[in-house]
Amino acid sequence: MNDTPGWASPGSAPSDGQNGQEPTPSGPAQPTDRPASPESTGEPGQPGPAPSGPGPKWSKEQPPPAQWPSPGGGPQGAPPQTPPPPPGPGWGGQPPAGPGGYAGYGGGYGPGPGGHPGWGGGWGGPPPAAKPGVIPLRPLGVGEILDGAVSTMRTHWRTVLGISLAVAVLTQILVILLQGLVLDDSASTDVLNDPSATAGELSRAMGDTLLNSGVVLLITLLGTIVATALLTTVTSRAVLGKSVTTAEAWRDARPQLLKLFGLTFLLPLIAVAIAAVGILPGVLVGLAGGGDGAVALGALGGLAATVVAVWMMIRFSLASPALMLEKQSVWKSLSRSAKLVRGSWWRVFGIQLLATIIANIVASIIVIPFAFLASALSGDGIGSLLESGTGDLGWTFLIVSGIGSVIGSMLTFPITAGVTVLLYIDQRIRREALDLDLARATGLQDHGSGTPGPTPGS
Repeated sequence: MNDTPGWASPGSAPSDGQNGQEPTPSGPAQPTDRPASPESTGEPGQPGPAPSGPGPKWSKEQPPPAQWPSPGGGPQGAPPQTPPPPPGPGWGGQPPAGPGGYAGYGGGYGPGPGGHPGWGGGWGGPPPAAKPGVIPLRPLGVGEILDGAVSTMRTHWRTVLGISLAVAVLTQILVILLQGLVLDDSASTDVLNDPSATAGELSRAMGDTLLNSGVVLLITLLGTIVATALLTTVTSRAVLGKSVTTAEAWRDARPQLLKLFGLTFLLPLIAVAIAAVGILPGVLVGLAGGGDGAVALGALGGLAATVVAVWMMIRFSLASPALMLEKQSVWKSLSRSAKLVRGSWWRVFGIQLLATIIANIVASIIVIPFAFLASALSGDGIGSLLESGTGDLGWTFLIVSGIGSVIGSMLTFPITAGVTVLLYIDQRIRREALDLDLARATGLQDHGSGTPGPTPGS
C-alpha cells in the first residue's frame, strides 16, 4: 500500500468503438460487417442489383403497399409479425439484456441475465462493495466505523491487546511509583478539606494538587501517544485484511514518534492559547477595577474560547493518522486534517464524541469497581472514598486501582485509536477515492465499476 497522498485516480473508459461496432452521431453503434442485402444477391423473387451511381435511385418495380414486409424482416407476402405483449404490472418482470449479458439500464426490478442486477432502479441495488478486511471499501456509516474498530481488536487480538496491555502496564507502573514515592498529596487534601485554612495554604495546596495531576496526566498522555502510533499501523493493515506483529508495528511507527509527540503537545498548547485570548479582556477589565463587569466579560470570553477550542480540536482530530500513515510533518498533518474535515465537521464531531462516550463508559464499568475494592482493602472503607473522592493513597489502594486502570486502558485504547484511523480512511474514501487504491493494494482489479455511493444515514 502506498502511503503517499497523491495516488492516481481511476482511468477513464476508451472512447473508440468496441466489439467491431462503429458509433454513430445520434444512435447506437451499428455493426460494420452487414449481411449482403437481397438487391446484391440476386435471389429469385427479389429485385435486381441496385444501380451503383451516385445518390439514391429507386427501382421501377415496387411491390404493392399491402405487401411491404414488416419492420421485423418477415418474408414478402407473410403476415406482419405481432410484437410481444408488454410485461404485466407485477414487480418481477425481467429487463431486456444489454451487451455482455447485463440487464438494461432503464429500470429493471430484478436481477438480469447472468445474475447481474439492473442499475436503473432495481430493488436489489448495485453489487456489494468488496471487504478484504474489517471494513467494506466504500463510504462508511457510523455503525460500520465503530464495528470496524471492534473487529480489529477481535480479529487481531494478540497484537492489539498485547500493545495496549504493554503500554498500560508501563504507564501505570510509573504512575504508581510517582504517587507512592514522590507525589504524596495527602497533606494537600487535608488542607483543602480544612475550613480554617488560610488563603496562602489553600493556594499552595491547590498548586501541589494541580502539579501532581499534571504529572500523572503527562505520563498517561505519553502512553496514549505510543499506543495510538502502534495501533494506527495495526488498524491500517487490518483494513487490507493483513495482520502485523508488534515488532513490525513498532518498526513502522518508530520514525514518526517524535513528530507525534510534537503534534500531541502542540494541540493542547493551541487550546490553552485560545482560552487565554478569550479570558484576557476580562482580566484586563478586572485589573482596571471593572468589578462585576470584569467577571461577566471573563466568563463570556471563556465560553467563546471554549467553543473555538473545540472547533479547532475537531478540525485537527485527523492529524495523527495523517502524520503516521502519510509520513507527513506536523504542520502538513494539521493541514491535511483540516482539509479532510472541511464540510464534515459535525459528522466528525459526532463520531468522535460517540467513541469517547463509549470508551469512558467501558472504562468506568471496569475502573469504578476496582476503586471501591481498593478502598475497602486499604483499611479506610468505602466511606472514605465517597467522602474525599480519592481515598488513602497507600500501596494497596494504588496497586488495586492501578490493576483496574490497566484493564480499562487495554480495552479503550483500541476503540479510540481505531475509530480515529477508520474515520480518517472514510474521509479519504469520500474525498479522494482511496477505496480504489486500497482495492489495488489487495489485488482487487475490478473494484470501482459498481461501487455504490455513500451509505444512507451516514
